[in-house]
Amino acid sequence: MPLTPAQTSLATAPLDAKLFLSGPAGTGKTTAAVERLLHLMAQGVRADSILLIVPQRTLAMPYYEALSYPGVVAGGVVSVLTVGGLAQRMVELFWPLAAEQAGFAFPDEPPTFLTLETAQYYMARLVRPLLDQGYFESVTISRNRLYSQIIDNLNKAAVVGFAYNEIGPRLKSAWIGEASQVRIYDDAQDCASRFRAYCLAHNLLDFSLQLEVFVQHLWPNSLCRDYLTRTYRCLIADNLEEDTPVAHDLLRAWLPDFDSALLVYDHDAGYRRFLGTDPQSGYGLRDLCGEHIVFDESFVTSPALEDFGARLGLALDRRSIPLSPHPLSPPPFSLSFAYLRYFPQMLDWVAGQIANLVHEEGTPPGEIVVLAPFLPDALRFSLTERLSRLGVPSRSHRPSRALREEPPAQCLLTLSMLAHPQWGLSPSRFDVAYALIQSIADMDLVRAQLLAEIVYRVRDGRPALSSFDRIKPDMQERITFGLGQRYEALRAWLDDYAARPEEEFDYFLSRLFGEILSQPGFGFHANYTTGEVAANLIESARKFRWAVTPLSPPPYPFSEGVPPSREKPLGQEYLSMVQDGVVAAQYIQSWQIETEDAVLLAPAYTFLMRNRPVDYQFWLDVGSRGWFERLYQPLTHPYVLSRQWAGNTVWSDLEEHEASQETLYRLALGLIRRCRRKVYLGLSEMNEQGNDQKGPLLKAIQRVLRQNTAIPTEDEEE
Repeated sequence: MPLTPAQTSLATAPLDAKLFLSGPAGTGKTTAAVERLLHLMAQGVRADSILLIVPQRTLAMPYYEALSYPGVVAGGVVSVLTVGGLAQRMVELFWPLAAEQAGFAFPDEPPTFLTLETAQYYMARLVRPLLDQGYFESVTISRNRLYSQIIDNLNKAAVVGFAYNEIGPRLKSAWIGEASQVRIYDDAQDCASRFRAYCLAHNLLDFSLQLEVFVQHLWPNSLCRDYLTRTYRCLIADNLEEDTPVAHDLLRAWLPDFDSALLVYDHDAGYRRFLGTDPQSGYGLRDLCGEHIVFDESFVTSPALEDFGARLGLALDRRSIPLSPHPLSPPPFSLSFAYLRYFPQMLDWVAGQIANLVHEEGTPPGEIVVLAPFLPDALRFSLTERLSRLGVPSRSHRPSRALREEPPAQCLLTLSMLAHPQWGLSPSRFDVAYALIQSIADMDLVRAQLLAEIVYRVRDGRPALSSFDRIKPDMQERITFGLGQRYEALRAWLDDYAARPEEEFDYFLSRLFGEILSQPGFGFHANYTTGEVAANLIESARKFRWAVTPLSPPPYPFSEGVPPSREKPLGQEYLSMVQDGVVAAQYIQSWQIETEDAVLLAPAYTFLMRNRPVDYQFWLDVGSRGWFERLYQPLTHPYVLSRQWAGNTVWSDLEEHEASQETLYRLALGLIRRCRRKVYLGLSEMNEQGNDQKGPLLKAIQRVLRQNTAIPTEDEEE
């Protein structure tokens, strides 16, 4: 698509210009920034002198795609980094300068960088003994969520810029409820302090410690700072509104040293506030740039949808930034909805509308997205099955989903137990049948259950599979010899592996996938989705091995809660960790691989962070309060642990309501601005549990629709 004069002017601005570009989503800001990057390189600026900062790696996809085109000028490689990634690089490079000053016990030894998963592993080792002592006794959440919220507190302290030992006092100062909650905040602070001490004692760096070491010890160091300022001469920072206060502080201090800079900011965004992002802090960087440019003409949203977004903002007591001077007169809305009584009826209507778009109107399935505040397994399965029956391909993306919840991962973990009988881990007969369905092509549930009943046994606490040849002939015929032959090949492979010395677990998973499951006749063959999950699981196991293997624990600095030494094999520890439901880290492949032209099913925030517009959006369960309310997080608070929160003030219901209204407004407007043609609203009187639901989003939409008498409202239908 040709550039507009405004985009061309920005892209070809003088090489020493420092520009701040802002505007709503869909106005071509990132396109102009990509062209600016290519223009700099075409004018002789070396690629390795350009630093591209994004808050999340997935937001750099347009830049990766542009840099991969043939003909891009050579001269090194553009550094595409998050501030966290930059911090890790600098800590790794300048470790001797900061290790002793930061308080690490072994400054002469190399550090070990932790992923989200391995950080939770070490946190679990510390916290489990404390739970037996009565910590968090009034908290009713799963253990993996408890671990992740303590880690989240440490991360927020690092990205906001306050000391980690202030977490508990901050949370307590804002609390006005029951006194028992104060004890929970004390427990969370104690666990965070123990974890930090453990990391310092073992040269472990989680995300929070990486960032603190960089910001507090390396950035002020002249050697590190000179290296950065000499290496990078041009800066492009996109999606500033999704970045953190510490990232903005770094850019504020670094900006005068760049020869050229382009900062890009989205209005009415900041969707990751629960992760510590601060749009207000990002917008403050505008004053440091020589020119402020505003793009306000959308290339995505139709005038009718723009009008709907403006009306919805007013209905939520918010003002939208108008993209064009359309008056709020009742135009024909680019909306369609059906108000149905039961949740399954809504899903039937959604599937029918999608099938009509694909089969009757010729819409590519990839131009359709189905959104919900959350995407639980039941909803995903129900909608996928309906679309499949109607001949519509679909795929889902839930990046925070635990690895154990992915069917291909469940299959690999079950087969891992069978291949390592010495671990004494015995899967259930149902898990074995389910693994057979996943691993053997054309294996159905009935035959899989029948086969598992016959061949699977646990002897002396060890799982084992018997040969297909030993099954009675009539049962062999029921299962079929073709399936039996594939089962026998799988069983022989597992038995052969079990008879040899145990390998590293990620090596085992790679061999299992490559040598048997991905071969013709087996379930992972030519299946990109299962291959992606397998790759994520292998990467997770590899990073776990890297983080845990070097550990040789010195005496623990606390007399209580000493974590037990590792006695189990590393693969068994990893498998136990995944079975505990540790949340998956972000795997960039799951955002990159889009091999199918298929309808996307995703949580609303996940779709927003893809930052890709589509022709049609379906909003499910619009009456749900999930569009409005924060997740229950008893150990943390994204607003209290932020730079914008004034200390020594309480967080009341009024602040909660105001924050929820603002979040809902930004969410709805962000979705509308990423839709080209039409939004379909799925309205059901009752939710999945059969309860009535009339959440704030539904009420706001009803107020908007009442302004247009051509569209019947709920009251008129009743």
